[in-house]
Amino acid sequence: MDKILLKLSYAVLLSIFGALSGCSTVRVTDPSATATQQYLTSEAVSRAISQLSFESLRGRKVFIDNSYLAEAEKGFATAEFRAVVLQAGAYVKAERSEAEMIIEMRSNGIGIDRYQSMVGIPAIYGPPTGSEAAGAGAITQTVVTPEVALTKNIRQVGFASISYVAYWADTGEIVTESGPYVGKTLREDWWFLGFGPRTIGNVPVVDRTLEQ
Repeated sequence: MDKILLKLSYAVLLSIFGALSGCSTVRVTDPSATATQQYLTSEAVSRAISQLSFESLRGRKVFIDNSYLAEAEKGFATAEFRAVVLQAGAYVKAERSEAEMIIEMRSNGIGIDRYQSMVGIPAIYGPPTGSEAAGAGAITQTVVTPEVALTKNIRQVGFASISYVAYWADTGEIVTESGPYVGKTLREDWWFLGFGPRTIGNVPVVDRTLEQ
């Protein structure tokens, strides 16, 4: 009788472990740009546009031409520019034929410069390991030594240059122009003796604010 109970106990335990065991995988798809990259460029664009003058556009029917911007620059830059033009008292038209004034946007560049420095021993990548006898389809592995950093710094600076020229739709005569003005953003991450990062900067995703 004791042996039967013991076997039943083992069976119950195995059933419980079998029900609890297993594995699951969560699929994660990363966007083409990180939140930091997007904030660095979009905030830089906002800072550049905020310096432009739109006084001559008040009360005018305008059409915004963004065809001179690179495709990657059009989205947020156009939307932000449009919002500021509306706030200045202009009437933005969807069709070029409905406007009395054409505004051409342009940019000298929108992007991020990245600088990295470290005091310590960087990670060292060894040669791929694998058996040549296994053929071309063999799976190789690369041995990487860990990074040993006393201090490490990654500095990312966003830049955006925006300007515009406005002219009469019927004659093509220039009315006004403004810019180019440059907007600048910053994110800087520090590690000390393996601890960090300590983050400073002037974009929303950082922990501390350092206006520049």
